[in-house]
Amino acid sequence: CPVVLAPKNSSDAMPPPADIVKVAIEWPGAFPKLMEIDQKKPLSSIIKEVCDGWSLANHDQFALQHADSSNFYITEKNRNEIKNGAILRLTTSPAQNAQQLHERIQSSSMDAKLEALKDLANYSRDVTFAQEFINLDGISLLTQMVESGTERYQKLQKIMKPCFGDMLSFTLTAFVELMDHGIVSWDTFSVAFIKKIASYVNKFASDISILQRSLAILESMVLNSHDLYQKVAQEITIGQLIPHLQGTDQEIQTYTIAVINALFLKAPDDKRQEMANILAQKQLRSIILTHVIRAQRAINNEMAHQLYVLQVLTFNLLEDRMMTKMDPQDQAQRDIIFELRRIAFDAESEPNNSSGSMEKRKSMYTRDYKKLGFINHVNPAMDFTQTPPGMLALDNMLYFAKHHQDAYIRIVLENSSREDKHECPFGRSSIELTKMLCEILKVGELPSETCNDFHPMFFTHDRSFEEFFCICIQLLNKTWKEMRATSEDFNKARKRVMQVVKEQIMRALTTKPSSLDQFKSKLQNLSYTEILKIRQSERMNQEDFQSRPILELKEKIQPEILELIKQQRLNRLVEGTCFRKLNSRRRQDKFWYCRLSPNHKVLHYGDLEESPQGEVPHDSLQDKLPVADIKAVVTGKDCPHMKEKGALKQNKEVLELAFSILYDSSGQLNFIAPDKHEYCVWTDGLNALLGKDMLSDLTRNDLDTLLSMEIKLRLLDLENIQIPDAPPPIPKEPSNYDFVYDCN
Repeated sequence: CPVVLAPKNSSDAMPPPADIVKVAIEWPGAFPKLMEIDQKKPLSSIIKEVCDGWSLANHDQFALQHADSSNFYITEKNRNEIKNGAILRLTTSPAQNAQQLHERIQSSSMDAKLEALKDLANYSRDVTFAQEFINLDGISLLTQMVESGTERYQKLQKIMKPCFGDMLSFTLTAFVELMDHGIVSWDTFSVAFIKKIASYVNKFASDISILQRSLAILESMVLNSHDLYQKVAQEITIGQLIPHLQGTDQEIQTYTIAVINALFLKAPDDKRQEMANILAQKQLRSIILTHVIRAQRAINNEMAHQLYVLQVLTFNLLEDRMMTKMDPQDQAQRDIIFELRRIAFDAESEPNNSSGSMEKRKSMYTRDYKKLGFINHVNPAMDFTQTPPGMLALDNMLYFAKHHQDAYIRIVLENSSREDKHECPFGRSSIELTKMLCEILKVGELPSETCNDFHPMFFTHDRSFEEFFCICIQLLNKTWKEMRATSEDFNKARKRVMQVVKEQIMRALTTKPSSLDQFKSKLQNLSYTEILKIRQSERMNQEDFQSRPILELKEKIQPEILELIKQQRLNRLVEGTCFRKLNSRRRQDKFWYCRLSPNHKVLHYGDLEESPQGEVPHDSLQDKLPVADIKAVVTGKDCPHMKEKGALKQNKEVLELAFSILYDSSGQLNFIAPDKHEYCVWTDGLNALLGKDMLSDLTRNDLDTLLSMEIKLRLLDLENIQIPDAPPPIPKEPSNYDFVYDCN
C-alpha cells in the first residue's frame, strides 16, 4: 500500500502551513508515495528522504521532475512552482542523464542512436538538463554530427531513408532547443556547419521537419550574430527560398518569410535596397499574394506577424528619402520640379520658341509654381527642405504626375483656375499628406514583437506606397472641396482637413481591404458628409444628458452596470486565454493557457504544444495558483519580465500588453496579452478578483455605452406598457391583399 509521510501532530482541522506542499512521487516499478514537502528544507534533503523510503543508495545521483508532458527537473530556483496535488517523478539527476545521452547518441547501433536523439530532443527543452549537456560540450558533438555524420551515413541513406530523416530531424530539434536557452553564443559555429544547414533547405524540401528546423536555425543565426548574417547571406539566396513559399504548408511558408525578414532586417543600409531589388526581381510580392494571402485557408497569427514585419521593413526603405532634404543647387532634383510643371502646363504655357526673354520665362515659371501650390514660388526646392517628409513628398508627386497624369492635371488645373480662394494647393497638400501617411504606416520604426497588423492591399502592387499616396491625394482634394476650406489661412484649413482625411483613411484601413481598388471604394463611401454623420452618431451615443435628474439616475444605476461588467470579465477569465511565449532570440509558436476556475478561487495554467481550438479543460492544465495567494497585479514597465528583457523593454507595444501576477514572497506569473482587448479583460478581471477598481479603457467604454443605453431605455415613454420577455408571434398572412396600393 502507498507509504504516507506526514508531519507529527498534524490536525485535519488546521490548514497546512504555507511552506508545506502535498504531492505524489512516482518511481518505476513501485507504488507512488504521498508526501508533504517542506519548502524550507534543502532539495537534496527531500530527495534523500524519498530515496531512503525506497531503499535507494547514492541519492546524489537522483532528482525530482514533473511527471507531466514537460518532464522538467525541479531545482532550487523553480521549486516554488510546485503546487498542492502535483505529481512528481524520482529520476536520474540531470548531470547523469546528460552523460548517458551524450554516450548513447554516439552509439554504433542506428536504432539505439535514433532513440537517444529522440530522447535528447525531448529533454533539451529543460534548461537544467540543457546546461548539463552543454557542459559536456554537447553542442559541439551535435554540430560535428551534422557536419560529418551525414556523409558517414550517405550510403545508408538510400536503404534507410526514413531512419536517416528522423535521425537528422531529432538532431536539429535538439540543437534548436538547446540554443534557445541562450547559454551558448551563436558566434561559435563554423562555416562548414552553416553550409550544411543551408544545404538542407534545398536537399530536404520534401521533409517538413528537417526543412522547418533548418530554416529556424538560419533565422536565429542571422538575428543573433552579425558575422553569421554575412556567412548565411553568402550561403542562402532568395532564389533558394522562393520555392518554399509556393508550397501548401503554411508553417514552412512562415519560417521562409521569417528568414527573408531576418536577412532584410540585418542587412547593412547600403545592401538593403539591393536586397529589395532582388526580391522584386524574384516576384516575392506576387508569390506571397498568390500562395499565402489569397490561398484558400486562414492565415494564422504567426504568419500574420511575419507578413506585418515584411510590410514594415518594405516601407522602411522609404526612410532614407523621407529624411533627405532637397538640395536647391542639385540640378537633377530641380529637374523633377521642372517635370511637374511641364506635365501640368506644357500645352498651356510653353512658349512656341526659345526667344523669350529670361525675365519673361522666370515670371511664367513663378506663376506656374504658384498654381502648383508651392509656398516658395520663386524656388520651390525650398519647400522640400523639411524632414520628414523630405524628398519622399517630391517622389510621390512625380509618380502621381507620371502614372495618373489625367488626375494630376485635373487637380492642378481645377484648383489653379479657381478665384474664390477655395483652391487646394497641390504642392503643400502633397507634402503634408506624405508626412501623414508616413506617420500612419510608421515609416522608420522597427517592427513590433507582437503586432499582426498587415494590410493585404499593400501586397497587390510593386509601388504600393506611391499608389496609396495617389488615392489619398485625390481624397484630400475631394474632401477639401466638400469642406469648402480656403487657402488664405492654409495652416488652419490644413489642420481641419487633414484631421478628416486621416479619419477617412484610418476607417478605411480598419476594414482591411484586399486591394487598392477596394480601399478606394471604401473611401468613396466615407465622404465628409458621411464622416459628420458618423461623428454625430458617436457623439449622441457618448453624450450624457447634463440635467441633474439624469446625473442622479446615472449615479444610481452605475454600480449595477459595473457589476455587470465585472461578471463579464470574470466569465471571460473562466473561459481562459491562450498566451504566446515571447523569446527575444527566436520567435516560435510556444503557447501557454490560463483560465479561472468556475468558483473564482483558483487560476489554472500550463504549457501547450500548439495553439488550442476552443477552451482548454482545467484538468489538462498542470499548474494552479490560488487567488487568495495573489498579492498584487502590476503592468507595463513594473512587470518583472519587462525589467529582465532589455530588448523587449524598449518595445512600447510589448510594454502596453505586459502584466504580471505577484504572489508569495517572490513568486510571479508573467503575461503578454495577444492584443489590447485581452489585456484589458485580464487586468480588469484580476483587479475585480482582488476587490480593486477596474480602470481599463475598455471598462470606461463599456460603462459609457451601457449607461447610455440604460438611460435611453429608462427615458422612453413606456408607462403602463408591459415589455414582453419573448418576441411577439408572427401574425398569420391576411386572406387577401386588397389593401396594397401600387404607387406605379
